[in-house]
Amino acid sequence: MKTFQKFFHQFTLLYRPFENKLNILLSQHQIQRAQWTILYYLSLNGSITLVELSNYLSVEKPTITRTINRLEELGYVQQIPSKDKREKRIQLTDRGKEVYKHVRITIDQFEKDILKGVSEQEQLNAIHIMKEIHNNLIEWEDKN
Repeated sequence: MKTFQKFFHQFTLLYRPFENKLNILLSQHQIQRAQWTILYYLSLNGSITLVELSNYLSVEKPTITRTINRLEELGYVQQIPSKDKREKRIQLTDRGKEVYKHVRITIDQFEKDILKGVSEQEQLNAIHIMKEIHNNLIEWEDKN
């Protein structure tokens, strides 16, 4: 098997168990991974439009809209005024910020546990590799 084949095989072996365990941990906080991803993004970046979020996550806008509607129902996000009245800009509420901080503790421990034995430099190298692959994927999509 070629190295690149082994690489992506390992990636697929990692992804599903990670996703499954993450969903179990998030369910203890009554949220789903898609909701957590949005809370995470908003915590780091402030506000965003639904279109920007859809593009960032590579998810269809109706899917984002449903997830945002649920987060609004929970009181975790709110709409804020935008320059363009046609776009929906959202940000975390105070409650959303508190939920994020609380869930972050659980996720931090999980991520630290599963990175045991992987140095910070190795993590930084992996982050770099994943960004490069992501960029190549975007370029490939644009060409095809």
